[in-house]
Amino acid sequence: MRILVLGHGKTGKLVAEVAAERGHSVHVLDAKENKDAAGLTAPFVTSFDAVIDFTTPEAVIQNMRACLANGAKMVIGTTGWYDKLADMRSLCERKDAALLYGTNYSIGVQLMLQLAATMTKELRHAGYKFSISETHHLTKLDAPSGTALTLRDVVSKAADLDEVEIASIRSGEAVGLHVLEAAGNGDKILLTHESHSRRPFAEGAVRAAEWLSTRTGCYDFQEVFPEL
Repeated sequence: MRILVLGHGKTGKLVAEVAAERGHSVHVLDAKENKDAAGLTAPFVTSFDAVIDFTTPEAVIQNMRACLANGAKMVIGTTGWYDKLADMRSLCERKDAALLYGTNYSIGVQLMLQLAATMTKELRHAGYKFSISETHHLTKLDAPSGTALTLRDVVSKAADLDEVEIASIRSGEAVGLHVLEAAGNGDKILLTHESHSRRPFAEGAVRAAEWLSTRTGCYDFQEVFPEL
């Protein structure tokens, strides 16, 4: 496969490395080369089998508009843009393109979300109160993290709750720590996922691109990751 990686930050670089390790031809386009999506011309975009975006909430919408309009297969690792999801889904469907989005491409995190749903369902009538904390590096742009918001949605749905508190901490070079706490009258249960490396995110994104390369339509990684 020919894979285009948008974004040359820490995760984008690792995505490119993992894709090359898995035998793919990789081209990386950084922000300077792609200001306002100017580098994503039709002839350029259509020369790739898949596009993986790890840019910023500001850049990703323009990137999606340019790529999806030309029928591209896009894996979006960037978060903070989901208020535009309906528009991007519509564009994807009109252009017979493919879009796969997710707040976290780590298989471990996806398993945590499944466990969180099970735990919450079992405890929701036993008087437990649920809260979430997330810790990331100082340069992370969004707070709460996309993963924490997804975890909150899972817990809210499973426990039929309107509000679940999220505490966001930005510290040093922390890759990512997410904790779901269930506090009861006489005990406390903690469900924790801690990332020591960005590699699981990169591996998941590349595997997602491989999966998406033969499909059209719009997909949530949380729903399709068991098929990878």
